[in-house]
Amino acid sequence: MANDNIMKPLDGLLVVSIEQAVAAPYCSSRLADAGARVIKIERAEGDFARKYDRFVSGESAYFVWLNRGKESLTADIKNDGDTELLYRIIDQADVFIQNLAPGAAARAGFDSAELRKRNKRLITVDISGYGTEGSYADMKAYDLLVQAESGLCSVTGSADAPGRVGVSVCDIACGMYSYQAVLEALIARGITGEGCAIENSLFAGMSDWMTVPLAHYEYDGKGPPRIGLNHPSIHPYGAYETKGGAPVLIAIQNEREFTRLCADVLGQPDLPKDPRFESNVARLDNRPAFDAIINEVFGATGRDQLIDRLKSAGIAFGEVNDVAGLAGHPAIRRVTVDIPGGKSADIVSPPARINGQSRVLGPVPEIGAHSTAIREEFSA
Repeated sequence: MANDNIMKPLDGLLVVSIEQAVAAPYCSSRLADAGARVIKIERAEGDFARKYDRFVSGESAYFVWLNRGKESLTADIKNDGDTELLYRIIDQADVFIQNLAPGAAARAGFDSAELRKRNKRLITVDISGYGTEGSYADMKAYDLLVQAESGLCSVTGSADAPGRVGVSVCDIACGMYSYQAVLEALIARGITGEGCAIENSLFAGMSDWMTVPLAHYEYDGKGPPRIGLNHPSIHPYGAYETKGGAPVLIAIQNEREFTRLCADVLGQPDLPKDPRFESNVARLDNRPAFDAIINEVFGATGRDQLIDRLKSAGIAFGEVNDVAGLAGHPAIRRVTVDIPGGKSADIVSPPARINGQSRVLGPVPEIGAHSTAIREEFSA
């Protein structure tokens, strides 16, 4: 059970975020989870992610996930009065985040360099699609576009066609890296007394995640193939059908495990001596031949019987679950958050536990729920 007294190391910090969609809200939500006061600046109609869907008791699943624990201030950044209000808030803030369309924040008077001149301790975070330099600097970017541009789709899917990763990995990676950079900047500010400028992009985050496929291409002349539920550079590491059709995924990480797989699961202890299978590199070169051996044994063995063998042999394995399987998975942890309308929702708990406890998450705000109080607090 979560504990209200769990340490929140960012208590006392003020974050102002002119944000929408996923990447910036991901970053600011994690700052809020850690105790920071996050003021989310929204248009009168709200962050457009509020209207992505209505799955969570009438609220957007994305918005509930990414906006717990924040205060919502509706403001028009093109209105002089609202601009002055935001300046007063930012002048007292520790962190300023924005992920508007390229150049929009600066045109509205919220250029990060200028904000840091006003507040020397301010840490600014500018999130874009492709960075601030080069021919792509002015390009709008959304997750699927960056999945395609970064080459991620080329290594995802079956041999017949590329595919989209089923969650917003480019947005999430950018949000994660931005949160990491803010924490590093806070540590640095504790030493120097000054804030700094952080720039991050969806493309930069995914480029980092694509380091291994890129290395395959640049050092071997070709990228890894798309092979569905199999690993392109480790073998055997993938899903195989069992008797009756239910697949089981196995993962072999070293030669000790491979030896046990051959002897205790496949019943062929001499396979590691076969030159075609004596190393991971050799097995990759002869993938179809070894897959045929696995398929013959797995296809003649019931799923439960096979799992017993894998457990006894100490071989890593997993089921190929759907979302329903995740919902009932014994390892999933959940936390309850309050959402608009006097309702609550059970969502996945933040991954890290602190001293054995999960954090209590603050409520998801109504549009402009805190506008009156914030305007009074920061009045001229």
